[in-house]
Amino acid sequence: MIEAKNLCKRFGVIEAVRDISFVARDGEITGILGANGAGKSTCLRMLYGVLTPDGGQGCIDGIDIRGETSKARAHLGVLPHATGLYGNLTARENIHYFGSLQGVDAGRLKARSGELARALGMESFMERRAKGLSQGQRIKTALARALIHDPGNIVLDEPTNGLDVMAIRNLREMLLALKAQGRCVLFSSHVMQEVAALCDRVVIIGHGRVLADATVQSIRDRSGAASLEEAFLQVLGDTAGVS
Repeated sequence: MIEAKNLCKRFGVIEAVRDISFVARDGEITGILGANGAGKSTCLRMLYGVLTPDGGQGCIDGIDIRGETSKARAHLGVLPHATGLYGNLTARENIHYFGSLQGVDAGRLKARSGELARALGMESFMERRAKGLSQGQRIKTALARALIHDPGNIVLDEPTNGLDVMAIRNLREMLLALKAQGRCVLFSSHVMQEVAALCDRVVIIGHGRVLADATVQSIRDRSGAASLEEAFLQVLGDTAGVS
C-alpha cells in the first residue's frame, strides 16, 4: 500500500503540491490524472524518495519513505518519467546492477531476470547496450529493473510515453497481471482511455491539490458525464480560478 499524507512541496514561491492525501491499495491499480504542471510527477517523486516533502509524509507499506528510505524502497519498484538507464550497459546488466543494489543474490538475479525477459518479450535484446535500444525496449528494460527485486508496490510515471500500440498493450497486460498478484500499482498518465480501462480508482490533481478521488464510474456519475475525459474536464472546470 502507498499512502500520501498531506504532502506539500514548494519550489521558491511556487506551490507545486498543496496538502495532497490519498491511498493506493494492494490488489488495485490507482491512476493519477492532471494537466501539465498539476503536480503529478512532483507527488510521485516525493513518494519514491527523490524529492523531500516540505510538509506531510509518504509511506510504503506503512514505512516512512523519508525516515526509513532504504527499507521503504525495498518494498517499491519505480519506473520514472525518464528511464535513467546506463547507455553503455546492456539491458541485462542494467537490470542486474539495480537488483544487486537491492540485495538480490546472483542466483536469484539470473532466474528473476530470465522470468522478466520472457514475460516482457525481451529475450532478443537482453545483450544489447541500452543506448541502442528503441523507446519501447528501453521502457521494458526499465520496468524489468523496477520489478527485479519482486516489490509489492509499483510506481510508474507516464509509462506509455513514446510506446507503440503493441508495446502499450503488453504494458497493460503486465499491469493487470501485477494487480492479479495482489500488488499495489500507482501510475500517472495523460491518456484517459488508458486510465479508464485499467484503474480501480482515479485521483485527479489540479492546482497542486486533490480534486477527486474515487472509482472511474463514481467520478462519471457525479459529473453526469458520458466519459472519463468529459468528467475530468468538468472537474477541472469546477475549480478554475482556484489558487
